[in-house]
Parts: sequence; structure tokens; C-alpha cells
Amino acid sequence: MELLIPDSQRPTRASLTWHRPLLLLAGAMALLAVISLLGLIFDPREITGAPAWAKPLKFALSIFIYALTLAWLTGLLTRGRRLAWWVATVAAAALGIEMVVIVGAVLFGTTSHFNVSTPLHATLWGVMALSIVVVWLATLIVGALLALSRLGDRAVSWAVRAGVVLGLAGMGVAYFMTSPTSAQLEDFQGVAGAHAVGVPDGGPGLFLLGWSTVGGDLRVPHFVGMHALQLLPIAALALAWAARRLPALRPEVVRVGIVIVLSLLYAGMLVVLTLQALAGESIVQPGPVTAAASMGLFVAAAAAIALVLRAGRSSRVQTT
Repeated sequence: MELLIPDSQRPTRASLTWHRPLLLLAGAMALLAVISLLGLIFDPREITGAPAWAKPLKFALSIFIYALTLAWLTGLLTRGRRLAWWVATVAAAALGIEMVVIVGAVLFGTTSHFNVSTPLHATLWGVMALSIVVVWLATLIVGALLALSRLGDRAVSWAVRAGVVLGLAGMGVAYFMTSPTSAQLEDFQGVAGAHAVGVPDGGPGLFLLGWSTVGGDLRVPHFVGMHALQLLPIAALALAWAARRLPALRPEVVRVGIVIVLSLLYAGMLVVLTLQALAGESIVQPGPVTAAASMGLFVAAAAAIALVLRAGRSSRVQTT
């Protein structure tokens, strides 16, 4: 970051202090990811049709990335740092509790999500749900503080703020998973809620990810939305790096315009993926409407970026 943003636009040194509890959480998740990999190799058990240690591995990696991202974002703040520190600390604790429940369920050979088969399981699922709400609210508060802070480079600022908004939307998609399906209501087996739409959970899915290949899967937009927190800022930083070699990207207004287009493209695809999942359509078998909408979004984004670059070139010519 320090290599990409001009000195005059950098946040203060104090604002670049990373959040230590989140860094500790990230370290714990890295260790858990290694343990989960070993579990995949040496533990042949399956839970709801998937390798027992696949869920801890996925969650450990996801929380590792999220913790590092939130630790960085809180370090960028120039306002409300103390509030952000406490909020992020509570979020770190909530995520840690969630992982304890997930790993505990694996050790006992049962599922953690949507499991209300006994009062104990229902309580643990309620604790997980509360943890998710806490993390969502923590991200919202940090996002609001980011909107009030000076983050330096305007393209990076746009990317960070858009990433937070889309990340919150992606987290919110999980709400659709918590309602019991019609099949569950007809024949209740202690599970209320599902990832898949139109087919039972645990059917054919993508390797390790588990996303359904025969029906809709809400984990797809959930995953894509959450990781806007990383992908959009990375795109902005990549543009800043490329601007050193490509004169067309040097005007800040050009990079801001491209980031705005990419953010709108990301938002559009998040909507498409959510509607696709809710319609019971597999990510690997898009229907004509989904395919046309996706293609239209990418074509429109490409055209918009071309216009931004052309406008930037015209402004450079006029000023020389």
C-alpha cells in the first residue's frame, strides 16, 4: 500500500496500525486450515455427503481472509478508531465462537448449520446465527466509519467503500438459507434451512466447495458478495501499480471511473447470481436468461471502461 499511494495522500502512520485481535484470529485460522487439510487426508468420514473436514477448511480460509481484511480496514481509519477497535474485537470473538461450534460438530460427527434436532443443537445453531449477526453489524459500523475517513487515493477509497457495501450484501444472502424448505416442513428431520435450492443439501457438488451442480446454491452469491471486500481494493491497488507503466491510467479520475464501473459490474453479477440460486439453477448450468444477463453486464462494463479511458485521453490532450 505504501508503495502505491503518493506521500501526500497516505493515511497517517497511526491509522495504519493493524488490529491485533483479528491478526491473532487469522493466525488461528491458518493453523486450523492445516489441521483441516490433515483431516481431509486421514479422516474418511462424511457429513451430509461431504468430507467431514471440508466445512472447517472452507470456513477457516474464509475467516482468515476476512480477519486480515478487517484488520487492514480498521487500520485505515482516521475517525472512530477506538470504536472500530472494540467492534472488530467483538467480531473476532464471535467468529472464534462460530468456529468452535463448527469444529465441535465435526468431532462429534454431526452438522452444525441448520441443526435443531435437539435443544443443545438448536442452542448452538442459535449461537452461530447470533455470531453472524454480530459480524455483519461490526462490518457495517467499520464501513460507516470508513465513509467518514480520508483514505488517500480516491480510487482505493471508492473500492474499499464499495467492497464493504457489497460484502454486507453478500453476507445478507445467508438470510435466505435459514428458512426451512417445503420438504423439511413435510418431513421434519431436525434440520431447518439449506444451502441448496430445488434439491436437497449433500447432493452432487463442485470439488471441495460443495456448490450444487444440479440445483441452485445460495453459497455462490454469499461467497462472491463477501469477497468483494478483498477483490475490489485489490483491483484498485493493481490499477495504481499499472499506472506507473501505463500513462492512460495515471489520471486519478480514470482509475476512479474504472473502479466505479467494476463495482457496478460486481453488484450486477451479485444480483444475477442470487436470482439464479433462488430460481434453483446451478452455477455450472446457467439458463438463457442468466447467461444473457451476465454477458450483457460484462459487455456494458467493457464499453464503459473504454469510454472512461477515452475521456481520460481527451483530457490529457487538452491539458498539453
